[in-house]
Amino acid sequence: MKKNNKKLTLFILPALLFYSVFTLAPAIGGFWYSLTNWNGLNKNYDFIGLKNYAAILKDTDFINSITFTLKFVLIMVVLQNIISLALAIAIESRNRSKTLFRTLVFMPNMISMIIGGFMWMFIFTKALPYIAQQLNNAALMDISWIGDPFFSFIAIIIVSLWGGIGYLTIIYLAALQGVDRTLKEAASIDGANAWQVFRNVVIPSIMPAITIGVFVTLNNSFKVFDVVYSLTGGGPGRSTQVIAMNIFAEAYSLNNRYGYASAKSMVLFAIIFVITIVQLKLMRKKEIDG
Repeated sequence: MKKNNKKLTLFILPALLFYSVFTLAPAIGGFWYSLTNWNGLNKNYDFIGLKNYAAILKDTDFINSITFTLKFVLIMVVLQNIISLALAIAIESRNRSKTLFRTLVFMPNMISMIIGGFMWMFIFTKALPYIAQQLNNAALMDISWIGDPFFSFIAIIIVSLWGGIGYLTIIYLAALQGVDRTLKEAASIDGANAWQVFRNVVIPSIMPAITIGVFVTLNNSFKVFDVVYSLTGGGPGRSTQVIAMNIFAEAYSLNNRYGYASAKSMVLFAIIFVITIVQLKLMRKKEIDG
C-alpha cells in the first residue's frame, strides 16, 4: 500500500511542482506585495501594512467595478446555465446531426475571446449600423451598442454568452447521456408529463453537472477581462469596468501602484472564495437531497 502511495505521489509530483511554482508562489508573493507600496519597477519599497486595504474602502471606482461585476456575474450564471442546458436538451433530442450541432455550438470556444471581442466590435459598430441604414434605420439595429452604458452592458452579456455557452453545453450533454432511461420510462408510465419527468427525474440526475456549470460560470465571470477589454475597454467612461480591468489599470496603465493593485487582487480572491464555498455547499446539499 505504501509503495502504491509513493508511486502515485511520483506521478502527481510534476503537476504539483508546476502548480506550486506558477500558482501558489505568485499568490503568496501577491499577498506580500499587497502590504507594500511597490510600484512594480523599483527594487526598493516600504512595508505599509494594511494601508492599501484601508484605501480600498474609499476607492469609489473599485467599489463601482465590484457592483458592476456582481451584476454581470448574476446574469451570466442564470442565463449561461439555462441556455446551455436548453441547447443540450435540444441537441440530445435529435436523432440525426448531433455531431454537427455539437461542433457548431462549441466553435466559439475555439476562438480567443480577445479576437472574438474585436469581431463583435466590428459587428456592433460597423455591420449592424450598415444593415440598419439599408433597412431604413431599423430601430433594433440602429443602437449605440458601445457608446451607451446600458447597451454596452447588453453587448458584453451577448458576447460572453456566445463565447461561454458551448463549453457548458458539452458538459450538460454528457450529463444527459448518463440519465437512466428506465427511470424516465417508469415516470411516463406512471402518468408524468414531459415537464414532470424533466423536473423530478432529469434535474436530480444531472445535479452534479449543474454544480460544475454554476461553479465554472461563477469563476469565469468574476475574472472576466478579455471580453470587456476588447469590446468596450471599460467604457464609456468607467461604466463597464469590471474588477479585473480596474486592477489592471491600477497596476499598469494608470498609476503603476502594483502594491495597491495586489491588495485589490486579494479582495477579488476573497470574494470569489467566499461565494464559491457557499455555492458549493448549497449545490452539494441539493445533490444529496435529490
